Amino acid sequence: MIKMAIKELVDGYRSKRFSPVEITKDYLKQIKAADRTFNIFITVTEEIALNQAEIAERKVMAGDGLDILQGVPFSYKDSIDTKGIRTTNGSLVDKNRIPSKDAKVIKILNDVGAVNLGKTNMYEYAFGITSDNPFYGPVRNPWDTRLTAGGSSGGSAAAVAANLCMGSIGTDTAGSIRVPSSCCGVVGLKPTYGLIDMKGITPLSWSLDHAGPIARNVTDLALVMEALTNKPFGKSCIPDIKGMRVGIPKQHFNERIAVEIRQIYHKAVLEFERLGAVLVEIDLPFAAEALGVASTVATAEVGYVHKDRMKSSINLYSDGAKKVFKTSQSISSFSYIEAMNKREKMSHQLTELYNYIDVIVTPTLPAIPTEIGANEVQFPEEREDVEDCMIRFTCLFNITGHPTLSIPCGLTDKSIPVGLQIIANHHREDLLLRAAFTYEQTALLDFYSKRDMIFSNEIKEGGD
Repeated sequence: MIKMAIKELVDGYRSKRFSPVEITKDYLKQIKAADRTFNIFITVTEEIALNQAEIAERKVMAGDGLDILQGVPFSYKDSIDTKGIRTTNGSLVDKNRIPSKDAKVIKILNDVGAVNLGKTNMYEYAFGITSDNPFYGPVRNPWDTRLTAGGSSGGSAAAVAANLCMGSIGTDTAGSIRVPSSCCGVVGLKPTYGLIDMKGITPLSWSLDHAGPIARNVTDLALVMEALTNKPFGKSCIPDIKGMRVGIPKQHFNERIAVEIRQIYHKAVLEFERLGAVLVEIDLPFAAEALGVASTVATAEVGYVHKDRMKSSINLYSDGAKKVFKTSQSISSFSYIEAMNKREKMSHQLTELYNYIDVIVTPTLPAIPTEIGANEVQFPEEREDVEDCMIRFTCLFNITGHPTLSIPCGLTDKSIPVGLQIIANHHREDLLLRAAFTYEQTALLDFYSKRDMIFSNEIKEGGD
């Protein structure tokens, strides 16, 4: 099984230690062995991947300069348009849809040499925060196949975790990159709102939608961001956070939370302090309103996005989607405008805090990933709807548009990953990457080794 970082892979091509075609064939073999178990891919693009790998190989043999992601195996959430490749949105409505153009993000990555291994499974039209797809089956968490991989970009996160690609692009409207990244033990970034072009990506809620990368480690994530933005994010991977002011919320992010997650989060915070960060308690009283604001905005907008499809194909949607549409039609213009006004105020309030801090650190999720099909999460004091629970700590930052990263911070007693969420001011992805990289270098090397070992064994057994 291939175990290397993106830079190491591309450097290996340059020195001709291995070839893009060989690596691509190995990844396609791994997908074939593992995907019967995990149900990660809706479409595997073997022929296209090999053609792209051959282009990279010709550049290697000719001694041409290699691009930043030349020959690097990628996957893409199936809501992202790929020219000539079926793009289903995880739906029956679009089961035979073949776009005539690439989404902007696909074009950028194609231009820097990425190899497209396929399109990943997702919640139908990204309507939910799991990946329990009624048409293509649920994405199974590679750490425990009984559990959800999170969503809606669950296939992307699971593919990266199981090393069925080296990076993936997902979308995030209320947590849909960070939630599955936490569930699957990988690194996922929701950049500043608008930083990554959404053209060619089927919208869920245009006011809240973000696109971003998922990778196996912070340096890989930084390289993908560098490719997407043409900004030198690789230079942000410096193991130094001495004097960095880290905001620790007094409320909301420590309420209704699983005991194990609280303990692992507390340990991570102490590690930041040990590394030289200055911990600063902060007030986020407005965070409690985030779930209601996000729900109103997203539900109102999704009905509008699907108004034409509903007229022609309503019977092809799942019952869950039809329920969302019914709710959407009941939201008044007053409620929508009020929610948008609250959004603007929240963004301003959060931005003000960065006069006193550099980043904020919270748990990514309040609960451990649920079993596939579960509708509720049980806390000691109450039950909570799984959709509300899974986005309770993430959706605020879609409302405000601040860049947010989820990185693993440990394992539960049952060896299920727990995620740490780091939030910076608008367009300060460099601080996110530096904080995450520093933490990773001291706290996560054993975690990564264990992840590699687990999935090496699982894929080997799947191919026997």
